[in-house]
This record gives sequence, structure tokens and C-alpha cells, in this order.
Amino acid sequence: MRNILFACFVLLAPNVPAADSGLTRWKISDRSRPLPPVITPATPGTQPSPGKAPSDAVVLFNGADLSKWLDNKGGPARWKVVDGAIVVAPGTGDIHTAQSFGDCQLHVEWAEPDPPHGKDQGRGNSGVYLMSLYELQVLDSYENTTYADGQAGAVYAQTPPLVNACLPPGQWQTYDIVWHGPRFAPDAKLLRPAHITVLQNGVLVQDNTELTGPTDYMKRPPYKPHAEKMPLLLQDHDQPVRFRNIWIREIPD
Repeated sequence: MRNILFACFVLLAPNVPAADSGLTRWKISDRSRPLPPVITPATPGTQPSPGKAPSDAVVLFNGADLSKWLDNKGGPARWKVVDGAIVVAPGTGDIHTAQSFGDCQLHVEWAEPDPPHGKDQGRGNSGVYLMSLYELQVLDSYENTTYADGQAGAVYAQTPPLVNACLPPGQWQTYDIVWHGPRFAPDAKLLRPAHITVLQNGVLVQDNTELTGPTDYMKRPPYKPHAEKMPLLLQDHDQPVRFRNIWIREIPD
């Protein structure tokens, strides 16, 4: 019976072509197939010094100025640059990139205040918002207990990280993010939810996680249609978290 059902499935299954990855257009090991572009890869940072972005990345912070960032009113970003790092200036509001981005690979280095101050969500809180709407939480989660979907590495208020990979306060930490934003039809129907993969300090903490919609405090808002490219945003949560070596590589459709 099982073989009969399988045969029926094969006969009835639609003739769907393979994903457009070149498999249908090129022979195996075809030497006329275009080669990938050559780039210089990123170099890892150390605790005192940031790494270097890959040669094809857009560098969003070069350690010197905030020329590629704006405040939440569209004016110049009012956070501080101290010793080659961006420092949140509490009370000045979020900052966002002047340029908009969609699907991407994003690298961000961040460090928590040392000595630590406060506890729970009041200790080193900030956030990296993809497309200004979808937050990857930044928090001092080293020996600091909070709710699971609110700690560092969480898709805020949705999905906890697979593990707590946090370093002590004062040490530089890394997020390496692969982001695929949502897609909407002309009639506003959701065609594809957003997905995120995150390595924190080289450890997988989000594995192609599907988002339920934008992130928010104590809410799970539904998706609403928006542009395929929107600015990257860093959150002012009234605590002097530091950021450095921020770069992004766009992923084409």
C-alpha cells in the first residue's frame, strides 16, 4: 500500500522546477559558468581592538564618526564616539542608518557597562533592530536573570536564544546576523515571514528563526506591509552600551 501511495503521489505531484540556483542552466562542473566575485574576508577582532570588515561590505561605523547615522527625528545622531566606539547617550533617543537595507549579513560588536549597574532588564539594555521593526536584544545577561525571550540573543518577546553565550561586562561581544525580511503581495498578503540566524560570540543562538511579526514589549503585533528595505536601528534604553565595527553586506534576491 505504501508503494502504491508513493507512486500516486509522484504521478499527481506538480511539475515544479528546481530552485533557480543555476542547476537548470549549467552543466555539471561547467567551466563557462561565471565564478563568484573575489573579496577580502573579514578579520576577527580582539578584546582591545575591532576586526576589519570584508572588502565588499558597507561600513556603518568606522570608529571615527556617526556620519552614516541619524537620530529619531532625522537630524544628526546625538550619541557619543569615545575611544573608537559609539556610546549610547541616554535620553537622546534611538539612532538609525541613513541608508535602508533589506536581506543582509550584519556584523555588530557591543560591550556592556563595567562595572555593571542595575539588574534584570535594567542592566545594559539596548537592541539591534533589523528594518527598524525587528529587535535582536542586547542586554547584560552574564549572571543576570531575566525572562527568557528578553535576554541577550533573543528575538525580543518572541524567541529565546538557544544558549546564553554572554561574556562578562566590559568585554567586547559579537553578533553575526543573517537576515531575510518579510515579503508582501500587492494586496498586503504576507508571502514570506522574516527569518533570522544569529551567532553570538561565534555560537549559534538563533537558527533560521521565523518571526511572528514586528517585536514589541508585552505584545506580538501582526505583520503589516512595509518596504523591502528600511534603516537599521540601534536602541536608546537609557543605558551607556557601546558599539563598534558595524558592517553590513546586502543579500540579493
